[in-house]
Amino acid sequence: MGALRRLRAMSGPMRASCLVLAACTTWFLVNLVTPVGPPVLLWLPTPAGALLLTAAFRRTARTMTLPAPTRRFWGHLSIAALCVGVAHTAQAIDVLTHPDVGGAYNGPVLLAFDSAAVLLILYALYRLPLSRRSAGERLRVALDGGTVVAGAAVFIWHFQARVALRTDNRNEVLGALILAVLALVVVLAVAKVMLSGYEFIDKSALQWLAFSIFYGATSSMLQPLLASGHPHLMSTQFGIPVVCCLASWAAERERGAPRKAAVAVTAKRRPFSLVPYAAVAAVYVLLVLETWFGDHGDEKMLVLGAVTLTALVMVRQVAAFVDNGRLLARLDHTATHDALTQLPNRALFGQRLQQALRESGPVSVALIDLDDFKEVNDTLGHEVGDLLLVEVARRLAGRAGAADTVARLGGDEFVVVLPGADPAAASLAVERLADALRAPAVVNGHELPISASIGIADGRDGDDPSLLLRRADIAMYAAKRLTGTAYLHYDCAMSELGGEKGVAGAGDDHPSQLREAIDSGRCFLVYQPIVSLDDGRLVGAEALVRWDHPVHGVLPPDAFIPLAERTGLIVPLGRFVFADACRQFAAWDARHGAAAPAVLNINVSPRELREADYAGFVAETLTLHAVDPARIVLEITESMALTLGPATATLERLRALGLRISLDDFGTGSSTLRLLHDCPVDEVKLDRSFTQAPASPSGEGRPPVAAAVIQLAQALRLHAVAEGVETPEQAEQLRSLGYRSAQGYHFARPVPAAQLTEWMTDRAPRPTTSPGSAATAPTRSDAAPTRVAT
Repeated sequence: MGALRRLRAMSGPMRASCLVLAACTTWFLVNLVTPVGPPVLLWLPTPAGALLLTAAFRRTARTMTLPAPTRRFWGHLSIAALCVGVAHTAQAIDVLTHPDVGGAYNGPVLLAFDSAAVLLILYALYRLPLSRRSAGERLRVALDGGTVVAGAAVFIWHFQARVALRTDNRNEVLGALILAVLALVVVLAVAKVMLSGYEFIDKSALQWLAFSIFYGATSSMLQPLLASGHPHLMSTQFGIPVVCCLASWAAERERGAPRKAAVAVTAKRRPFSLVPYAAVAAVYVLLVLETWFGDHGDEKMLVLGAVTLTALVMVRQVAAFVDNGRLLARLDHTATHDALTQLPNRALFGQRLQQALRESGPVSVALIDLDDFKEVNDTLGHEVGDLLLVEVARRLAGRAGAADTVARLGGDEFVVVLPGADPAAASLAVERLADALRAPAVVNGHELPISASIGIADGRDGDDPSLLLRRADIAMYAAKRLTGTAYLHYDCAMSELGGEKGVAGAGDDHPSQLREAIDSGRCFLVYQPIVSLDDGRLVGAEALVRWDHPVHGVLPPDAFIPLAERTGLIVPLGRFVFADACRQFAAWDARHGAAAPAVLNINVSPRELREADYAGFVAETLTLHAVDPARIVLEITESMALTLGPATATLERLRALGLRISLDDFGTGSSTLRLLHDCPVDEVKLDRSFTQAPASPSGEGRPPVAAAVIQLAQALRLHAVAEGVETPEQAEQLRSLGYRSAQGYHFARPVPAAQLTEWMTDRAPRPTTSPGSAATAPTRSDAAPTRVAT
């Protein structure tokens, strides 16, 4: 019953091909016992099978859901199938009209059309795009293909060419040699494609096709076995229908295969192939049989010993390959999965999202951010926080659908890709995820309530993956205004600058305005000097960003950085700041030499550090502007450093490039000493609240925290800079404590590059600020700019 159901599910040409093969097999076996019926009945399946194969190939070539290279490949094969049918129909006519001639009947028509079929197969395989391979992989493929061809050559020589050379008929000898060479060429081509990959052809379809071509190229080796006892039978009478049925099944598999976009980064390749080992094993089996049943005396044991040793070496090598494959699989899992939760990481999430967007139909992305997670880490420790993340990951993965991808982006952020989900289906899926988080989690004896904010972005085929994630981020922050675990779909009317973090009157701004400001140059840099407390000379500068808003005027960082963080625009904004600051720094150095700032401080956000290519971007920018990495200091705030997580590895790569890392707002965090041990830093910047602290009650005139910080920095060999210096008294007090560098209003406000350039040119004691300048208005944000503002 199962076979009948499968037969009904096949296409018409495939069913007909199976019936032809069944009839051919039955009639061939009957004639193998005793000749029965007219000889023409043995040859009728050959043209019938070839015509059915041509129809099957043409049907696959006309399937418009297949990629163009795939349709072209099967179209070429349909012509080759027709040539094979003509060739062996001509052979059948020769046999039926000249039954007494004998031999292989390799007439000129057969040789011509078989050669044409081989050339068409080679051309189709040549036009087929293969998977990209390294030089080492290409060498391995060539060696494996050569092994297969060498093994096939042994069999073709032994069973076909050697026998043909014993006859006196030159035409028969020439035809047999031509067919042998053509068979070897086809075997080599098929082996190459089989070992190279399946970029545009379904894997199972290509395997069935390769098997059918290989069988067709080597089936004539069976003819010598039939020639002695069954001269009325020929191997092609049975071989051609078998080839046609197998190849038709390959075309059937191609048409029914699920269409997925080829993603090279996710394509998995076996570390080795069993095909060349099978070829070697077949040759050794032939060697043993020929030696054992021939008159070779003591050579039997020598051959048996050599074959046994070779077999043991092959088994050992295969076992080593299997172990290496397992190791590679573990390494691949490590590269694409989060080490803590074992969920897919950001890289694999990006691949899955791109794949979902390539396929037809809607796609939704749900971004999940745990509320108040930082408090768990601060009060109960990071071990409890990590266990809570593992529990959240387990719940999300357990409620997600089979086709969904749950990934961890870093920190307490999770994301879910919902392929094929329209907004209504996405709401149902996210409701299940939210429901899974509502029950408290018991971690290390602590009962912890879980609350999350979820933003959903709805998209479809062709959408930009980064845009979808940005929209989900916006919706997630909008959901944070709701109570408890809540979710919202992205709406273009959502306000991104509203709330207590926004600037008065700017709540109606859209992220597209900030994006436009970045692209059009309405975001610009100002520079605050860092001076020597000993002699007041310029030793460095800090780059700070401003937004020249068309309605609200020049905005300080804390007015728009929250928007940039929530929407992901912090990444292009930060890259603009870094590139423009390096350009200006190189110009100063070229023009002023020793009078130019010795170092340039640039702020960076955790979102930037989580970008996989950030270190590469920094290296390329420094090379472009010929800036010494040792003169660039990247600033991160102490509170940000506590949540860096995997981004710490990026800091290590940046330090390896030669850049220095500064810990800003030092002294305001909750885990300062441990942070200095865990986070790779070279400099600390004393927070302005300690710079302006009054003298200690003991009357010693030493601000206690400022004194402790400089002693700690000296003990750890860290450079120390004091921020927020506003009076001469503060500057002198810091100098007496041991500080050598400082910045603040006492020395200069943040000024445009041109004003700082004038100061370097005139060597005045400090830059001046024109009254009423919008870029340098004496706002508190200039004295202590938001560090994620870069």
